Amino acid sequence: MSKFIFGVDLGGTTVKMGLFDAEGTVLDKWEIVTVTENNGSKILPDIADSILAKMAERNMDKADVIGVGIGVPGPVDAQGVIHKAANLGWGVFNVSETLSELVGLPVKSGNDANVAALGEMWKGGGQGYSNMVAVTLGTGVGGGIIIEGKVLAGATGSGGEIGHICVNENEEAVCGCGKKGCLEQYVSATGIARLANIRLAKDDMPSTLRDCAISAKSVFDAVKEGDALAIEVAEEFGECLGKACAMIACVVNPDVFVIGGGVSKAGPVLLDYIVKNYTPNVFHGSRDTKFALATLGNDAGIYGAAKLVLE
Repeated sequence: MSKFIFGVDLGGTTVKMGLFDAEGTVLDKWEIVTVTENNGSKILPDIADSILAKMAERNMDKADVIGVGIGVPGPVDAQGVIHKAANLGWGVFNVSETLSELVGLPVKSGNDANVAALGEMWKGGGQGYSNMVAVTLGTGVGGGIIIEGKVLAGATGSGGEIGHICVNENEEAVCGCGKKGCLEQYVSATGIARLANIRLAKDDMPSTLRDCAISAKSVFDAVKEGDALAIEVAEEFGECLGKACAMIACVVNPDVFVIGGGVSKAGPVLLDYIVKNYTPNVFHGSRDTKFALATLGNDAGIYGAAKLVLE
């Protein structure tokens, strides 16, 4: 009886890979380098070779493997077709079919943020819930929406791009996506640092932030120490993200928002600023939605990719 699954999280620098049993226990984890030269032509062959090598190392037959799941950094539709991944050099093609032919196993694929959300629902901060929104606060802002246990990917796999909800129509700076006033410009790691620098330049208010390198971590470290200026920055962060979550909840009515990414390492204090702005702004039917921190860290993608295979 088939009993193993491979989960693959494809990033622009490394490919994280995991071997799981059917219950979701990770049995092995490893990484390979993502070779993006020649429009990423070696990426999928390298992944297939690594999976086959792991199977040989463990004396596994293909009959022992349920399949391979893979999360990729770009929009992926329900048929497994990626609609371009600029940082990999990929155009439009069917990832699932291509990798399946290379490795000789069934393959399912999805957008990396959506797949990571699935991982958090299965074995992380959203465990026990079937309606969840994952918010990933890193260099940018990613998201994943799970409805009744299924990823809401949308027509071209672009569902869950919550970082590009407009939260400030008067913004003059341009987001990386080309628009202005995106959520990402205020609540990502770079966005929080930007808010802090803007606030520091406004006047001479004393702050420990004036004596250190500005980052999301230094801002929330200062918040924990009671720094008044840092608290103002945290309030602005919380207002932007809390209100955005309230908008999202009006559409999908989740059980829980799971907050992950590097910024989430600030801990529970982060949730305090989000919830205080979420509760008064959300439709009453979603007022009891819970907020939790992600728990899988960098492993969320491989867990979610494995879960894809069991869908």
